[in-house]
Amino acid sequence: MSQQKLYPLPTQCPVCSGELAVTGVRCTTCATTMAGNFTQGRFANLNAQQWHFIETFIRCKGKIKDVEVALDISYPTVVTRLNDVVRALGFESGDEAAEGRRIAASEERRREILQRLERKEIGPKDALRLMESAGE
Repeated sequence: MSQQKLYPLPTQCPVCSGELAVTGVRCTTCATTMAGNFTQGRFANLNAQQWHFIETFIRCKGKIKDVEVALDISYPTVVTRLNDVVRALGFESGDEAAEGRRIAASEERRREILQRLERKEIGPKDALRLMESAGE
């Protein structure tokens, strides 16, 4: 049997953007077919950008620093995108959202400290002390 090109399963109707139902599947080896109502699972809720992020996250083995470099984005942006995926998969909790905001605020505080150091408004010792307190 010749191999046909396989396309990703669409998750939304191209006409009205409604949810699509999978009503049939076919084996690519023996051509057995089944009809019924099948779920696409949680991952069908992810958009192309979220899939790209997840693929990169997995390729980087969950190391956020590596994801930052691979996608050329900041730590808070990695956390935000990860939280977006978590929500899309239906796992959101208020604690995760609060943690993401806390991390983003801490990162912004560190950036401000480095800018003050660069402008010579504070010395290296003061910057180090402030950085340590910004991480708490």
